[in-house]
Amino acid sequence: MIVSIGQPAYLPWPGFFDRILKSNLFISLDHVQFERRGFTKRNKIKTAQGPSWLAVPVQTKGKYKDCPISQLEIENSTDWSHKHLRTIVSSYGKAPYFNQYSGYFKDVYQREWNLLNDLITETNYFLRKELKIHTEIITSTELKPVETKSNLILELCQKVGATTYLSGPLGRDYLDVDAFHQAGIEVLYHDYQCPQYPQLFGDFEPYMSVIDMLFNCGAESHDRLQNPPDCLKKA
Repeated sequence: MIVSIGQPAYLPWPGFFDRILKSNLFISLDHVQFERRGFTKRNKIKTAQGPSWLAVPVQTKGKYKDCPISQLEIENSTDWSHKHLRTIVSSYGKAPYFNQYSGYFKDVYQREWNLLNDLITETNYFLRKELKIHTEIITSTELKPVETKSNLILELCQKVGATTYLSGPLGRDYLDVDAFHQAGIEVLYHDYQCPQYPQLFGDFEPYMSVIDMLFNCGAESHDRLQNPPDCLKKA
């Protein structure tokens, strides 16, 4: 069984979903501490002025070091949801498939969200469905791990009976591959290259949120986001 693991991410890029697609099981790493500079609360879309961040404000004052992603609260004193919706509408209103998906996003941003992970879970479920990805998803919180770093990843893989762990490329910097091999688990690295696809506003910009692909490519996004099998490299 091929297992991949990653932190929850808001409106993730295509590579996030291609790794899930190439897995039999994806573990959402939601029990770990929130990283301020990561992609848990933010991602980029392409606007008429170029790439722009959509970032959800979160409450971290006084509890940053002790707050797991699963419990991270949104700072709703700001008008972030209306801003995100306005930016999406102004950036993709003329995209070929905007009307096909716009109703969903209008509904999402009109609802009140208290926990960031709830918003991420809802929107990523929709995106996986539209991308025709049927991989099983569970959370690390459910598995109650106790280890950290490379040992955490190995522990999670063992708990679910993984035979192969599909890591992102940064896993090369910290995974103890020998420990995985000793446990009978093969390690593969997902070296994703963002494919070109039709976009608005001039030259192609890679690494945008997958909604950029969805609004521009519609149902073809399932095929367009995928990298060939040779993007998987043995450790």
